[in-house]
Amino acid sequence: MGRCASTTQPAICAAISWGAGVAERGSPLHRLGHGAIELVWRVGFASRFLVAILLASGTAFRRLHLTLREVFFSGVLSLLIIVVSGLFVGLVLGLQGYETLQRFGSTEALGVLVALSLTRELGPVVAALLFASRAGSSVTAEIGLMKATEQLKAMDMMAVNPIARVVAPRFWGGVIAMPLLAALFSAMGVLGGWLIGVVFIGVDDGAYWSQMQAAVDFRFDVWNGVIKSVVFGVAVSLIAVFEGYDSVPTAEGVSRAITRTVVTSALTILALDFVLTSFMFRGTS
Repeated sequence: MGRCASTTQPAICAAISWGAGVAERGSPLHRLGHGAIELVWRVGFASRFLVAILLASGTAFRRLHLTLREVFFSGVLSLLIIVVSGLFVGLVLGLQGYETLQRFGSTEALGVLVALSLTRELGPVVAALLFASRAGSSVTAEIGLMKATEQLKAMDMMAVNPIARVVAPRFWGGVIAMPLLAALFSAMGVLGGWLIGVVFIGVDDGAYWSQMQAAVDFRFDVWNGVIKSVVFGVAVSLIAVFEGYDSVPTAEGVSRAITRTVVTSALTILALDFVLTSFMFRGTS
């Protein structure tokens, strides 16, 4: 059943409702077409919403404490899950990598395998998925509940722009926190690989670090990983604030918005990772 949220124009709302009625009465092809049309509309609204956030960012940054508070809520409060997950991913990479490299007599390359896997792919992608589940869902719930309790409407009545006061600080807080969390995830993964490879298995300590230093290029490998994490941060933060602001102001509506945030963020991260990897690392060894 189609629904119309606050950001939907009346004419478009009527079109979506009409399409929903046709879809309910029609064949699976009709329902598929209606779903595709609604998806296009939502992408369009999200693009307009991003423009509104950027226009309101100047006001948000003048109240810097609001953005810093959101960096704390999105970043610092996600540290535990990022640190623990990064350490365990590094342990698994070190163990699996050692078993594979041992067949070819190249166990001294374990540090290279762990570092490249983390900086290029696993660090930005897994950290972004965890960030979407922990911080993204929290932001959506917070904004959705503010809408359900009419706090956003009250701001409008007091001539306070809710985009500048509520949405923009949360958006930029996520964009700033995401690359820092991804870097920490990769660092903990490298430490985990060192623990399992050097401390418990017995790979040479010097070879682990020297091979890594020689093979990992900062400008190419590390910097491209940072670019990925920034792109993921923009995508997840936009999805989180948009779903919260566009949610139906009921308990069920907020719950559905949180679910959409997690699912849409995960699919968007994986799709963006494929596109970015094909441009950044295509043809490299």
